[in-house]
Amino acid sequence: MKKWTILAVVSLLMTGLLAACGGAQDNAGNEGAAAGEAASGEKQRVVLVTPEKIGVNQFFTQMQEGLEKAGQEFNLETKVIESADPTQVEQNLRAAVAEDYDLIITAAFSAADALTKVAAENPDQAFAIIDVVVDAPNVRSIEFREHEAAYLMGAAAGLSTKTNTVGAVVAMDVPLLSKYTKGFEQGLKSVNPDAKFLVNYVGGFTDPAKAKELALLQQSQGADFVAGMAAVGDNGVFEAAKEKGFYTAGQDTDRTVEDPEHVVLSQLKETDTVAYETAKDFAEGNFTYGPVSYGLKENGVGLTFVTAESTSPLSDFIGQDNVDKLKKIRDDIVSGAIEVVNPLAQ
Repeated sequence: MKKWTILAVVSLLMTGLLAACGGAQDNAGNEGAAAGEAASGEKQRVVLVTPEKIGVNQFFTQMQEGLEKAGQEFNLETKVIESADPTQVEQNLRAAVAEDYDLIITAAFSAADALTKVAAENPDQAFAIIDVVVDAPNVRSIEFREHEAAYLMGAAAGLSTKTNTVGAVVAMDVPLLSKYTKGFEQGLKSVNPDAKFLVNYVGGFTDPAKAKELALLQQSQGADFVAGMAAVGDNGVFEAAKEKGFYTAGQDTDRTVEDPEHVVLSQLKETDTVAYETAKDFAEGNFTYGPVSYGLKENGVGLTFVTAESTSPLSDFIGQDNVDKLKKIRDDIVSGAIEVVNPLAQ
């Protein structure tokens, strides 16, 4: 073989080797500039693995919408792998690894154990999880400061109640959901120290019948406002409110559009925003590992009529005067004038 031919072959081999090294993720928790880079002419591939079917809970539907938006804007190949239930998350994460996705995103504490295991077994794979923290060097954990939005919801209830008794029907008595109940109670007491706060737990995230029963119980104890904090169970709270004529609130998306007469507020969690921003960071080479937090300041959480407009009319139960007060409270939280306690940090 001629000398120039040998040199050309060696040059090609070295180019391929350098390209392979350049695509590796930085798993030391650094910024990892290569995280958003792909081989020339190839689309980066990002997959979302959900712990349940899309369409059951808007929490996950929004994530799909955010990911697809990022895919269109940043020329990413995107896909959603839906799990029938959380027990399938581990095998679906493994499938995503086997399919060689550049970034694998999952969500919710029901997926945390599976991700912890799969991430440890695949240290060169980039992962992200939404709404819970997984302590691993190759995982970005996206947290929400739900207690800030819950504070606004509690303040709204305290300003609006006529019976001085309000309640919350909560999915489970677990630490994560204390951010909702404790934040709500802190906001409630800040504007109405004498208000009574009732809390009951459903025992799961998909039981509207039990949630309805508990909402009716709270209404019988004098509550004129019962916040739904029970995921799919919120539908049962809404049914109870419509039957008995009390007021309620939903979670994650604007649920007021379903029954503006009774569902008068929604505590918002912008999962579409965080899915979009996560994919965007990856596409632009700005992806980092470790915890990332979204609150009122980042527009990651909020409250209808206060931080976001709604197509529903504002209920007289809430009223514009109270909305104006709540906007001031929101500004004070963002500026630090009001400190909302995170019960998980205590």
